[in-house]
Amino acid sequence: MSDKKYKQSKADIAKQFDLPERQSKITTLLNQAGQAYCICRSSDSSRFMIACDACEEWYHGDCINISEREAKYIKTYFCDRCREEDPSLKTRFRPQKRENETESSRDDRKKKRKEKDHSENKSSKRGSTKDGCGECEGCRQTHDCGHCDACEDMYKYGGSNKLKLKCKQRICVKSKKTSRQSSTRIKKKHHERETYEPEESISHLQTAEPRQCYGPQCTRAAQYGSKYCSTQCGMRLATARIYQVLPQRIQEWSLSSCVAEQKNRKALEGVRSSMARGQAALRALDRQHHELDALVARARGATITQTDDKEADDETSMYCITCGHEIHSRTAVKHMEKCFMKYEAQASFGSRHRTRIDGQSTFCDYYNPVNGTYCKRLRVMCPEHFKDPKVNDTDVCGCPLVRNVFEPTGEFCRAPKKSCLKHYQWEKLRRAEIDMERVRQWLRLEDLVEQERSIRLAMASRAGVLGLMLHSTYNHEVMERITNKVNENGKLKDGS
Repeated sequence: MSDKKYKQSKADIAKQFDLPERQSKITTLLNQAGQAYCICRSSDSSRFMIACDACEEWYHGDCINISEREAKYIKTYFCDRCREEDPSLKTRFRPQKRENETESSRDDRKKKRKEKDHSENKSSKRGSTKDGCGECEGCRQTHDCGHCDACEDMYKYGGSNKLKLKCKQRICVKSKKTSRQSSTRIKKKHHERETYEPEESISHLQTAEPRQCYGPQCTRAAQYGSKYCSTQCGMRLATARIYQVLPQRIQEWSLSSCVAEQKNRKALEGVRSSMARGQAALRALDRQHHELDALVARARGATITQTDDKEADDETSMYCITCGHEIHSRTAVKHMEKCFMKYEAQASFGSRHRTRIDGQSTFCDYYNPVNGTYCKRLRVMCPEHFKDPKVNDTDVCGCPLVRNVFEPTGEFCRAPKKSCLKHYQWEKLRRAEIDMERVRQWLRLEDLVEQERSIRLAMASRAGVLGLMLHSTYNHEVMERITNKVNENGKLKDGS
């Protein structure tokens, strides 16, 4: 406790001196008008003052030869009058740091303290692990066992002598215990984590006489403090036990039906049926794509048919939803499409990974060397990297005509493609619709594949070797039938 006080700085001592109770007492006393203080009996309170802790009388510092700096280190102060009345009262000071002490002297004192602790720890270690008691089994052993880790590391047994340890069977048991006790003391002193070393659990294995290894068909001696001569023998014994117990566990597992297994199988069947439907939808989209190519090819060989019917001039107008300008209602679709593509080309949709789908060119995948990304728009709808093919004057619109919205008539629009505003870019929109539906089906199939993988993993890990060895299912109905059959066979033998 005294060391902590000694280490306090002057600022900390000053903070402890300036207590709120003392400050309030000072203010109340100083506010009293016309009161005389100190041995000089003056009412001057502008100078430094100190109060007696017994009579609570205030004194000027220069009148009693106490400076403000010295007062910071005073814990309790008693005036001369109180000390004459009660000689047991004495002025007490707070411990202060030695100002003349240099940093070198402090470092020397720290070094001496560390050296002292180190020498004490060294001496305790030497005293505990010196020679041994000479009475235990480890001290009586004169030859190395040749099987432990320390012996296998020695030069005479073909090792590299990196560990430089003594044979485990020749280590003194008593000195080992004392060294553990001393090491635990040191660890507790330095607040380090203690290591758990079970002594009682392997005490029956620490014998001076060599013991037989527990490994299957092994004739070598076991290591000191172990049942086996090596880790390979322990692994072989564990493997043999698994082969012995596992068939019975598998039989118990097959006799009892698992509810979770049945649910997983139903879920797996549902996932597989959904995957089949998704693949069928992809095949249907491929057929629609081929049919669209056939419609475009048929329109290329057709001739333009000029119609005499001219639409009535419509003077109505509307506002573009993209740019906000007023446009004619007849050319609204064409203007809105071009305006949207203009603003769409200014945006960027990129990824650092290229699309890897065999036989499909759905996405743009244009590489931007500045950003190091690939464009992820649909190839048909990308206005930044792919432009629409040039339309000639002899190109036919070719949009298939329908009756009652959904019934195809087998005919197609024979108006010029340049001037046909009723079916403006119908081919581009149809292809974009097919590609977008194809992307949705791909994402759905990806989710279904992940579901199938998780279900298969759950089914495979449920009946694993570790699960079968750790958990045993006891079917009471099957065991009851078996016991009844055994009892019936016993009665029949007794009757015969």
